[in-house]
Amino acid sequence: MRQNRMMFGLIVGALSLTAVSCVDNSFLDETQTSDLTKEVIFSDSTYTAGFLNHIYADADYDIFANRFGPGGLQSACDECEFKITSNVTDGVMFATGTVNPVTISVEPWKTCYRQIRSANVFLANVDGCPMNESRKTIYKAEARFLRAWYYAMLLRHYGGVPLMGDVVYDNSTVDDVNMKRATYAECVDYIVDECNDAAKSLPTVRTGSNMGRASAAACYALIARVKLYAASPLYNGTTVTSDPALRPLVGYTEENQERWKEAVEAAKRVMGLGVFNVYRRDQDQDGKAEVGWGYYAQYQAYDYSHLDTWDGETFNRGAYCGFIFLRHHPMGREREILFNAASTGGNGNAGWPYLELVESYPMIDGRPINDSKYEYDQKQPDKNRDTRFQNSIVWNGSKIATGQGNTTTCYTYQGIGSTSDAIYQGTRTGFYLRKMTHRNTCPNSFIDVSQAWGMLRYEEVLLNYAEAVNEYYGPKHTEAFGDEVIGPYEVLKKLRRRAGIEPGENNMYGLDDGMDQNQMREAIRLERRIELAFEGHRFFDVRRWMIAPETENATLHGLEITRKLDGTYDYRTVAVRQHVFRPAMYFWPIPYDEVNRSEDLLQNPGY
Repeated sequence: MRQNRMMFGLIVGALSLTAVSCVDNSFLDETQTSDLTKEVIFSDSTYTAGFLNHIYADADYDIFANRFGPGGLQSACDECEFKITSNVTDGVMFATGTVNPVTISVEPWKTCYRQIRSANVFLANVDGCPMNESRKTIYKAEARFLRAWYYAMLLRHYGGVPLMGDVVYDNSTVDDVNMKRATYAECVDYIVDECNDAAKSLPTVRTGSNMGRASAAACYALIARVKLYAASPLYNGTTVTSDPALRPLVGYTEENQERWKEAVEAAKRVMGLGVFNVYRRDQDQDGKAEVGWGYYAQYQAYDYSHLDTWDGETFNRGAYCGFIFLRHHPMGREREILFNAASTGGNGNAGWPYLELVESYPMIDGRPINDSKYEYDQKQPDKNRDTRFQNSIVWNGSKIATGQGNTTTCYTYQGIGSTSDAIYQGTRTGFYLRKMTHRNTCPNSFIDVSQAWGMLRYEEVLLNYAEAVNEYYGPKHTEAFGDEVIGPYEVLKKLRRRAGIEPGENNMYGLDDGMDQNQMREAIRLERRIELAFEGHRFFDVRRWMIAPETENATLHGLEITRKLDGTYDYRTVAVRQHVFRPAMYFWPIPYDEVNRSEDLLQNPGY
């Protein structure tokens, strides 16, 4: 009984009757209420809507750039170096190979189960709320999607986890709490079933004040992600453990190539809706030509939703056209504070990009920096480069925002005339993050901008499709899709075209013609690394592909630039950190106290 009560306090928590977020006609405008009882919340439609909005609050928890405070998943893998503080965070432990059940944070486990219980409380009580029935139906579907979303979050951290169903446990039923982990397959099936059922009652896409909320498209996109993971090497006939009790918890015990086909069909379901697109625009909001501007603008979609046509193509919802599920935050400069250079007020808490990532962006002909007709210049790394580079990375000599459209130059060199942005002072690698930050503000500015985080993007769905098609049908597979032909090559070309990469005489955008499956696999993985950088994918991708022993067991580097007395510069590649990966680290350990409280809750292999 004592074991169950202790676990009950964490896994299901108490009904939050304080600080319930409510909205006034807009998903963006949140207010706070307090001292509310369950009876009050579900007797008032505004409070009920606010309770549902509260369940959205942690939807971007696992991918948020300051998740570990400092650092996020980008600093727990080979994307970014973490900021050194007195705290030993989860990110530090994963980077250094010291992660263990005793010191690991309980937050992923607690956060997800708290919100799963909130969804169950909502579903158990919403029918008693005096509210329009059609609205109530949509709200219930949203709650079911969010519950599936948090289970998917748990699944990619831990593997199979206990499924609570619709039960709302309280003190009278605490001894009945199910602490036995469901199998990986059971969790996948549950998430898929919940999403399919929720989709039946949700609009295909959300617009206006509901922009970014759960939709049928979000349900299908989550299924596509879960199916892709399920087909991947880590889970599809798992080999990470031979323990018969653990194997079904961390993956399917038998490999089945048909799972790749299921992932193909799941992605096509989203693509077939015909309501999403890759936002392409080579002209800024003022009409000034800028190749690849659309890649920047999509992360500031709040400002550019009205720019919905370009080059004869219409983009529904403008710069929002590629976002399927979006987490709205209050207007502010939080992202800029985490990412921006020290001289503008950035605190470095999101980390600093490694040289390996910096050099992975191709040249403008689509070729690697060491195999291009254009010469790569460390002094001008953006010259003749994939435009996603300059929209994602800050380097020595970059122009950076200071607010109201003004800029200054970021200098990362050390030595004569160095600034607070210098390597070893402001950055550990010689680079800063730029992706997702706004050009019209900075931490020291007074201008607040949208802080929305995209959690499901159409570009991810396209890359999911390309990967699954290559694994099941092969790299040359094509099929008619509406008015276009689609396949792995076509997906990569579409993304590279938006990035301003030259098509070349053979219209291949720098891709090798006639790639075999292995070569296409590497091309898709590179495109994911670049296109989805710093969005929380890389940490999980290298694990599900089972390449983490190579990518995470490596010395990662920075670029040290030294300015000498005569005004010339020395460029030197320097080792920043030796990352360490152990096989146990394919999964997160379930916190020790949780496993210790119930013999039914089995720990992950290697811990």
